Amino acid sequence: MDKLNWAVLGTGVVANQMAQAMQGVGCKLYAVGNRTHSKAVDFADKYGIEKVYDDLNDMFYDDNVDVIYITSPHNTHIDFIMKALENGKHILCEKSITLNSVELEKALKKADGKNLVLAEAMTIYHMPLYKKLQEVIRSGKLGKLCMAQMNFGSYKEYDMKNRFFNRNLAGGALLDIGVYALSFVRMFLNSCPDQITSQVKLAPTGVDEQAGILLMNREQEMATVTLSLHAKQPKRGMISFDKAYVEMYEYPRGQKAVITYTEDGHTEEIVAGATADALGYEVEDMEQAIAGHPELMKLELTEDVMKMMTRIRKDWGLTYPEEEHATEKI
Repeated sequence: MDKLNWAVLGTGVVANQMAQAMQGVGCKLYAVGNRTHSKAVDFADKYGIEKVYDDLNDMFYDDNVDVIYITSPHNTHIDFIMKALENGKHILCEKSITLNSVELEKALKKADGKNLVLAEAMTIYHMPLYKKLQEVIRSGKLGKLCMAQMNFGSYKEYDMKNRFFNRNLAGGALLDIGVYALSFVRMFLNSCPDQITSQVKLAPTGVDEQAGILLMNREQEMATVTLSLHAKQPKRGMISFDKAYVEMYEYPRGQKAVITYTEDGHTEEIVAGATADALGYEVEDMEQAIAGHPELMKLELTEDVMKMMTRIRKDWGLTYPEEEHATEKI
């Protein structure tokens, strides 16, 4: 397969990390577009990118672009996704891929009709550590999966105008950091939870500032998720089996897990991959998906996670302006 031409939409922190990752794995970052043109020019100069769009929307119509990486705020994703798909572009979109399941299903239908790969940029699905850990689980040595506990807490300045608390930019803990915890849960549970209950504390803007979520699936595997935007927590994941439990820190880009065996308390370390290479693994899998292996992007898990988040926000009565004006309600 010829080398794919990537375009990046946005020039923020994660876009810079992705540009470096692409350089590291030998992918071709061909073009960049940004709402502020001068930032796109600076980004292109920094990474040796040959094409800068005067209008970021021009990337959707550029025949030289094969894949678009979208890094804009959550609430803008669906419009960019639909434009890109309509014009024959594969898409890797930052989390959360859409605001809700209605938007995601609309995008998936379009991608399927166009025979294009649409995927969420969820590092968890691509880390070698979790692929190795799933092999250990399948071996049966850990026993039956019983429950998982996930924490993710950021400390964001209590500024209601920044994107984390801004309702007009689809702020809130669930879509920004909760998506990691729920993706981790869904990846290891044997089916999607169908019983969900939660508590939420809303910020003055009306978005979710912190939340506790309890989930259970038909196998009666359980998970608890604790999220916060103004109280630091470790990015800690724990999966409990009837013969052992597994702990991971910095799990969104994890490289080490520690297994503690119930019978005698001895521990075993599993180390695989590198945190620093997380986005590189993601890009490599995306290119393989386009080459004929779409299963690598775990889209079915993305769908399940979006269904959970949509249901949770519906229970909270938390909507965003785009949803309130949409013809098809969540």
